Amino acid sequence: MKKVIRVGTRESDLALHQSRWMVNEIAKKHPELEFELVPIKTRGDIILDTRLDKIGGKGLFVKELENALISGEVDIAVHSMKDMPAELPEELVIAALSEREDPRDALVTAEGRRLEDLPEGAVLGTSSIRRELQALALRPDLKVKALRGNVLTRLRKLLEKEYDAVILAAAGLKRLGLMDKASQYFSAEEMVPAVGQGVLCIEARKDEDLQFLTDSVNCEDSQAAVKAERAFMIRLNGGCSTPLGAHAVIDGDKIKMYGMMADESSKVFRAYTEGSRCEASELGIRLADMILKQMGKA
Repeated sequence: MKKVIRVGTRESDLALHQSRWMVNEIAKKHPELEFELVPIKTRGDIILDTRLDKIGGKGLFVKELENALISGEVDIAVHSMKDMPAELPEELVIAALSEREDPRDALVTAEGRRLEDLPEGAVLGTSSIRRELQALALRPDLKVKALRGNVLTRLRKLLEKEYDAVILAAAGLKRLGLMDKASQYFSAEEMVPAVGQGVLCIEARKDEDLQFLTDSVNCEDSQAAVKAERAFMIRLNGGCSTPLGAHAVIDGDKIKMYGMMADESSKVFRAYTEGSRCEASELGIRLADMILKQMGKA
């Protein structure tokens, strides 16, 4: 009889798709295991009429899953790495990181227009202050309107003309087979992605045997990149409402890293650095200090 691993996941189509993908990847290496998805509704999925930074930030998408892990209701939980807060509960650990999907942000418009082609005063939909401020830095005339809900809900609102354009994670569009919806992909220089964007992670209890995860789905390149990005976030005291982004690119033994942060006046500061892969955390801290120096807060 196969051992059953209960997998906690959010209920959205994208979350279920991502969890099934992770489970299938593990099963390739461990056919002796059986997996049962346990959909769990998070507070972030329930409260859809308020911007995330006003109600507690991205941690709202993981807390219920973490509680289920701690109580033993599930054995592992699948998250988008960009939803993970800086600190984890003492009992839990990030056990594995997937290979990174496209980390960029994507613009979606009904007419296939690029950002520079939108009419003056066009309404842009996003729930991310990071995306909002970087988009306004490129197009100060845009009117930004909060946009919540899953990917399909956001696309429907665009087609219903509530918005002229929306910004979504390219990874989510690609995982759902909706790449053709994007009219523009922003480079990391134009719009620095969220910390961990494009990477899936598995969270588990520290006291469990996690070898079946590390030898099946864990990606060492993602580990190095996310380590650098999270060090950047932690150095800047990056909370859920802090408008910041970081993206580390693995290039052999090197890491090339972009970072951004906005101050209280919504001015965006950017920096770039590169260094050795074996000094990922130090690189993230160095990049954060470059931002702080620009802001006059060193």
